[in-house]
Amino acid sequence: MQTLQDWLAHCERLHPKAIELGLDRVRGVWERMGVSFSCVVVTVAGTNGKGSTCAMLESIAHQAGWRTGVYTSPHLVHFEERCRLLGQPVSAEALVPHFERVEQARQDTQLTYFEFTTLAILGLMAASELDVAILEVGLGGRLDAVNVVDADCAVITSIDLDHQEFLGPDRESIGREKAGILRAGRPAIVSDPVPPKSVVQAAESLGADLWLLGRDYNFSGDKQQWAWAGRGRRYAGLGYPALRGANQLVNASGVLAALTALRDRLPVTAQAVRTGLALVDLPGRFQIVPGQPTLVLDVAHNPHSVAALAANLDAMGFYPTTRAVFGAMGDKDLNAMLRKMDPLVDAWYFSDLDTPRAAGAASLQALWQARTTRKDAVSSTHAGPLEALRSAMGEADPTDRILVFGSFYTVGGVLKDGLPRLQARHLGS
Repeated sequence: MQTLQDWLAHCERLHPKAIELGLDRVRGVWERMGVSFSCVVVTVAGTNGKGSTCAMLESIAHQAGWRTGVYTSPHLVHFEERCRLLGQPVSAEALVPHFERVEQARQDTQLTYFEFTTLAILGLMAASELDVAILEVGLGGRLDAVNVVDADCAVITSIDLDHQEFLGPDRESIGREKAGILRAGRPAIVSDPVPPKSVVQAAESLGADLWLLGRDYNFSGDKQQWAWAGRGRRYAGLGYPALRGANQLVNASGVLAALTALRDRLPVTAQAVRTGLALVDLPGRFQIVPGQPTLVLDVAHNPHSVAALAANLDAMGFYPTTRAVFGAMGDKDLNAMLRKMDPLVDAWYFSDLDTPRAAGAASLQALWQARTTRKDAVSSTHAGPLEALRSAMGEADPTDRILVFGSFYTVGGVLKDGLPRLQARHLGS
């Protein structure tokens, strides 16, 4: 195996299941690898807002002059997006020796694709002389591969129903799994405004240093600017984060709490906070691509994130027609997602996705037809997101809005040849 692609193909073949929770196998390989972090480590778990939280932490720390490393998953187009060092995606060549190291340490242990690739990226980050490593937890927390690392600070973002077959049927049981990343005596930042009781109880019984929104830190804002205060630190007159959407202030507040909790080891200036928030960039999170018609990309893939997307779309103002390219995994609460978007979407372009977990375009269309209250809305089915987008563009007027959402695969599918620049046919042509 010479290339990153060779190794990824090897990882896909290794284990019969895509997901097998449990840390024993991963911890054994990690210990045999003999790798450890000598820098500050922040782990980020939650249902929604993890990627945005990691990106803001990275951006502010980078602006403060610290050497940053970030691990997030999944990727939109290229696997290398999962690891950024000093603000740049890692090269495929840099990853290969770390895949080799995992393979040697693995011996006869079976690892899933996610576990193997996580260990390789953690190995690379630990060897990269970083000042801070920011690690996004994949699924849950307690049994996720990332949890082999003892973090100096843990952040738990908003918690909602997702992956119930693995994490439990309600927010309390899901919260209990997420709280598995907390460590005794170390900061535990909870940015969910109404956290499950299980998270608070886990933090208190463990003796973690719990930071709750509304108790240990707060934020306020008007149309122009916002302010944050918590435990002896205040920021006033802040510009809004470059990531759009009302939910981003909740995420940004958790980020400032984490940085305040870590200020002895990782000090940041107020200027680094301002510049970091202004320059943060994260493709596919309520990303508005200028052009005619307007294009909105969002990886929202569960009812909670789709509700936030609907609110953000509402706040954009009036568009005569909203056209939605939608593809999603079959194990999601598709009815709830479609119900939340139904009032906003005038034309649906349902798409197949290139993964066995996905719901077929025809089945998505049938679900929507069975539940829609719109007599005026139309729909069609397509073999892939790019085909669906092309169809939407062909039927759109310059003043319309096209939305692509439902999964990383859906958004990644329209980005695989680069960012589409829309040029609608002109009215009257």
